[in-house]
Amino acid sequence: RCGQGLGLGPFCMEFWNEVTRLFRAGMPLRKHRQNFRHYSSCFTASAAVDWLHQLLRSNSNFGPDVTRQQTVQLLKKFLKNHVIEDVKGRWGTEDLEDNNTLYRWAVCRSLLFSFLPVCLHLQRILGVASFYEVLDPHCVNPQNIIHNMTKVNKHGVVTLDDKNNDLPHWVLSAMKSLANWPKYDTAQPSYPGFERDVFKTVSDYFYSLPQPLLTYELYELFINVLGVLQPQCERVAIEALQLCTLLLPPSSRRKLQLLMRMMSRISQNVDMPRLHPAIGTRTLMVHTFSGCVLGSAEECDLDELLATRLVSFLMDHQQSILSVPEYLLSAISDHIQYLRTVPIDSVSNTDGGDPVCAPVPIYAFCHQISCAEFEEQKLASSQKAMEELLEILLTDQNISEKDRHKKLKQFQKQYPDIYRRRFPSSDKETNTDNKPKIKPPLLNFKKTKAFSIRT
Repeated sequence: RCGQGLGLGPFCMEFWNEVTRLFRAGMPLRKHRQNFRHYSSCFTASAAVDWLHQLLRSNSNFGPDVTRQQTVQLLKKFLKNHVIEDVKGRWGTEDLEDNNTLYRWAVCRSLLFSFLPVCLHLQRILGVASFYEVLDPHCVNPQNIIHNMTKVNKHGVVTLDDKNNDLPHWVLSAMKSLANWPKYDTAQPSYPGFERDVFKTVSDYFYSLPQPLLTYELYELFINVLGVLQPQCERVAIEALQLCTLLLPPSSRRKLQLLMRMMSRISQNVDMPRLHPAIGTRTLMVHTFSGCVLGSAEECDLDELLATRLVSFLMDHQQSILSVPEYLLSAISDHIQYLRTVPIDSVSNTDGGDPVCAPVPIYAFCHQISCAEFEEQKLASSQKAMEELLEILLTDQNISEKDRHKKLKQFQKQYPDIYRRRFPSSDKETNTDNKPKIKPPLLNFKKTKAFSIRT
């Protein structure tokens, strides 16, 4: 019998590998909330003890005599050897208890290396000291990056191995009909308002998806990109979005590509009948689909404005953003070749710490600047982005007066300095005289997730 180190008999390497494989393959993962934060793809210690205890009891190497405490001892070994870690990335000790502490699978170091060029470039573009400041590495699947870069058709659109994850045939047909209007299948019905019904069918489908196309896990990353989304930094913003969208699951990236291509074609099609009696086609595209492209798991008052701004930029530059840059293909190819020729040494240090790893090549994509210049540019760019957001709040005709005042009050609370510069006031008595004079919008249009297209 196996497992002497745990009080379970001699513990053989073959059994360790087998239990680890079964545990990783079968342990249920789900989203948990702890200290006002959501953690995806994790499990509680007690749930892990329950599942692993049942596995050991049914295994011929152990049998039904295995106790719950012995199962805890095995999980402690998993934690010490970095098979698992807590949701804050801590491991290397054996202080695991049978409680509700959250744990997750440890990130494989070699897999992290496989998307290193993407991370390094994105880190420099966003101006952060570490890539992990804006993204949990457990939210990144290196296989998604490789798939999104290599498995594409002649138009650059991602192809899927599992067709069950693709858009339904009837949605694809509806999107092609709108994108190629009026050159659509003559077998389809045609009647006044037909294009509006088709458009509503497409929008209803995208809002029926379980989460936005940019995913909840990558929400914070895309919000950070908005800091560099400025006229003078357009090229940088395009590069940042190129990299961020490569992190998406292939099915989400494919849906995003097809949706943006359709939106762009409809907006530029002068032959397309008006899809709404009072709203321009471009505005309709952006406001209809912004909510199903970007959104957070917990709704925020500024989500709608941020999503509208990002989707507008995505639609205008979809061909560049959703293509794979040649320089990155070369960098990834070189890096994979490096990993093949310089294997990672999996031998642990004598003190039981991190595995000794081969040195990683450094990729340089940007011109180096001083720390002072970086801090100055970072402050200026973030303040400029917030100033632009404030102007959008003031001038967007699609925001109702009630929502506008609510969002302005929230903006004033979160960014008092920027608000004060826009509306200077000398003291509290004159504060009311200096409130922004907001003219009633020409069009009172409040966006909902699936507003009526046909009137």
